[in-house]
Amino acid sequence: MSGSREATGLDHDGERAPSDGAWKAQHEVLAVRYGTRTTRRSEVFLHYDTYGEPDAGVVMDYYFWVVRLDGRTTLVDCGFNDASGGRRHRTMLCPPERALVRLGVDPGEVTTVVLTHGHYDHIGNLRVFPDARLVMSRREYDFWTGPMARKPLFAGSVEDEDVAALRVAHAAGRLDLVDGRTTLAGGIELVEVGGHTPGQLIVLVGDVVIASDALHYYEELDRDRPFAHVADLPAMYGAFQLLRELADTHRLVAGHDPDVMRRFPVVGDGLAATIALGGR
Repeated sequence: MSGSREATGLDHDGERAPSDGAWKAQHEVLAVRYGTRTTRRSEVFLHYDTYGEPDAGVVMDYYFWVVRLDGRTTLVDCGFNDASGGRRHRTMLCPPERALVRLGVDPGEVTTVVLTHGHYDHIGNLRVFPDARLVMSRREYDFWTGPMARKPLFAGSVEDEDVAALRVAHAAGRLDLVDGRTTLAGGIELVEVGGHTPGQLIVLVGDVVIASDALHYYEELDRDRPFAHVADLPAMYGAFQLLRELADTHRLVAGHDPDVMRRFPVVGDGLAATIALGGR
């Protein structure tokens, strides 16, 4: 059902924080799986017919990320909302605002939200954080607030209300626009790679790389297979190469791969995977 919630063992009506805090590390990244859908391989890999393989079903999960570091909580993206997900027939497992509460995070205490790019499933809940500082690539902001964003092949990936929220934050001085490589307080490093979108960011925290949509599926990296939605194909290949180099010393967290929940320990009654910083 469009926008429905699947059973996951979570009490969706409750707002309680988990009573067992053993998994709450002081230094960790949480990959929060808040939505999902089933699609086809030909829908997620660019020119899939090139590979001469039969088409098949594939699950795409939707995540946002929580970085807990030295007493600070930083959000990386904030997911889609019921309306934008429902229009696209995505299944909402747990609304991001509620997911934060379940993981012991007060949304009102989030002071920084890094936006890796402007797609609907990454910036759909900005209203939840009206006082937080937002951080985004300058190229990304300029693209989605410019005329090219209205072209049909781009416009389907964004929501007018979400872009309007970015404009409001920018006018209020709450949106920090960055270029190239930037280090935030606490040592969180943002690297602009482009490819999937003009200003796609990846996020480095200790020995963890939150690849976001520079790497939807690990298979993209393993088999050099670009994702179907791409603004700059050479830049996407370049991002793959950078991620391969980083993988020698870092753990990669893909943006939509169900395998994230198998590669790392699962917490919060199956709501999130936890990656302890320095735990390679």
